[in-house]
Amino acid sequence: MDITRIDPQDVEAVAAAVDVRNAVNAHDAPWLPINTVRSTTADLTVGWDGEPSFGWLGTEDGVPVAFGTVNISDYDNHHLAWLGVRIHPDHRRRGLGTQLLEALVTESRALGRTTFGSDGWDGERAAGFAARHGFEPASRAVNRRQELADVDWDALVRQYDDALCRATSYELVRRAGRTPDEELEALAVMAAAINDAPTDDLDIEDEVFSAERMRGYENAQEVRGGRLYRVYARHRESGELAGQTVVVVEEDEPTQAHQHDTSVVSGHRGHRLGLLLKAEMNLWLREAEPQLERVDTWNAESNDHMIGVNELLGYRILGREIEYQRKV
Repeated sequence: MDITRIDPQDVEAVAAAVDVRNAVNAHDAPWLPINTVRSTTADLTVGWDGEPSFGWLGTEDGVPVAFGTVNISDYDNHHLAWLGVRIHPDHRRRGLGTQLLEALVTESRALGRTTFGSDGWDGERAAGFAARHGFEPASRAVNRRQELADVDWDALVRQYDDALCRATSYELVRRAGRTPDEELEALAVMAAAINDAPTDDLDIEDEVFSAERMRGYENAQEVRGGRLYRVYARHRESGELAGQTVVVVEEDEPTQAHQHDTSVVSGHRGHRLGLLLKAEMNLWLREAEPQLERVDTWNAESNDHMIGVNELLGYRILGREIEYQRKV
């Protein structure tokens, strides 16, 4: 197999990577949304928050058979590289995954990384591949979906009203699109609350947030064609931002949305703000995006509190993914 670095400006190479990626998902996790040239180009240029993924295309006799990625951050976790190994279902069990993984590890070591993470759907195939290459399971993540047609809106409003009665010291603020420059620093301070979410046995450090990183995240969502909705709770007396929830609606597939961060600052917990924020977001999206059909979210399986909130709001399990790690 020939493995070459993908130039994000090479539309043909990006399209080939998209074809492999979609074939893998159709086989392993058919509920996942379709990837597009636009979204994959965004991955390779701006990533999640301004730091691009590095992508490699594997071909045999000119036929695309594999797509690999390396994700690193310069903000934090300078020891860590996260690797994506995707082999087309028609070309598996011939050693291509091993060849691609070794290439990605080599690239990551050249970038100074000493710990490598990867993930795979819960099952013997991914577990066996990980074990053969010295990767150990470190965390379990669960993909859930809220089908809006199935939501009991009367019950949701009752939950919202109950939570609102318990959070009278806070006001809710809706923000569509970009955050004003003068609010980015406070937003970064609040966003750091996500570091309290469980990380299980992952060798991972707290993420470092800044105004620059928050703007990078918003810019990246725009590039990939995402309509950004943010609801945050502000403490009335102190003016502190106490928590937030963020949802992005796909511009190219506006029936699909993705739940991003939901977090509450530790000093403001115990007021049902997590439920209040997410219910407020649901009510807002019902007005602002009436065509929306579903919202997908991910949580560590050990995050009992947020899972409880999600299940109250009608989220149901689609699949489980195991996160593996290996050190040099």
